[in-house]
Amino acid sequence: MTVLYKANMVRGAEWATFFAERAPDMPFRLWPDIGDPATVRYLVAWQPPDDIAAAFPNLELVFSVGAGVDQFDITKLPPHVPLVRMMEPGITERMVEYACMSVLALHRDLVQFIGQQRDQVWRELSVTHTSERRVGVMGLGLLGQAVLERLKSFDFPLLGWNRSPRSIAGVTCYAGADTLPDFLGQTDILVCLLPLTSETHGILNANLFARLPRGARLLNVGRGGHLVEADLIAALDGGVLSAAMLDVAEPEPLPAGHPFWGHPRILLTPHIASTTKPETAVDYVLDTIARHRRGEPLPGRVDRDRGY
Repeated sequence: MTVLYKANMVRGAEWATFFAERAPDMPFRLWPDIGDPATVRYLVAWQPPDDIAAAFPNLELVFSVGAGVDQFDITKLPPHVPLVRMMEPGITERMVEYACMSVLALHRDLVQFIGQQRDQVWRELSVTHTSERRVGVMGLGLLGQAVLERLKSFDFPLLGWNRSPRSIAGVTCYAGADTLPDFLGQTDILVCLLPLTSETHGILNANLFARLPRGARLLNVGRGGHLVEADLIAALDGGVLSAAMLDVAEPEPLPAGHPFWGHPRILLTPHIASTTKPETAVDYVLDTIARHRRGEPLPGRVDRDRGY
């Protein structure tokens, strides 16, 4: 009954240490040292191996090491094998830190001031109080709700948009495609925390940007596939948007010479907003395995029809 890890090998070594401490009777292997494939019951992966069904005939659970699962081709997973998103608390904590930092940076014109520093000239910018800057979050799952909860302390008017209805104290919530224009029209800083699906691919496009108040700011911590790159550059160059912070791209890392690297109104980070903490991730995996053995519902189980 082996657990096989196939992701970042540096973190994998930490996983191995914690597994040895907390589940010494459960074999734990690091890819590509899979041992007997027939003994692999649980796979923890960022990207699963090809032909997973044939490779591991007795597989019972697949875990994503991240909160998202868009990197998986769900059609290649055996129908009876659940796919589980990572829901260890460290992912949420780090996303909240990064999102709050970024919203405040966008609010206080940090992207513009970095550009001024590069040009070696200071130009005065008007200061807007947080109570006058509306922050809207697209995607009201666990991460989106946690980000909104922490942003409450800064006195921003808060909005949220989701595919299905949500009710969050202190947040004006919108649900469904029909309400998206109303949500966007009241959002000065837009935070994308949507899952990447066929419906949300390319959602951050020229049409969406045009519905925001002129000069709005964008934070994308979802996936690179949410963004139409040429539309973002055109929106920034034309003043439709005034700044953007991007922690995700497609591909990652961006190639040398990509226009995002040197754009004066874009601040990039290398997909570091939220990472899995091995210590608490191992606890989450072990708890989920125990739930599976007892036949209980699995937290983070992916709905294959929705893709998240």
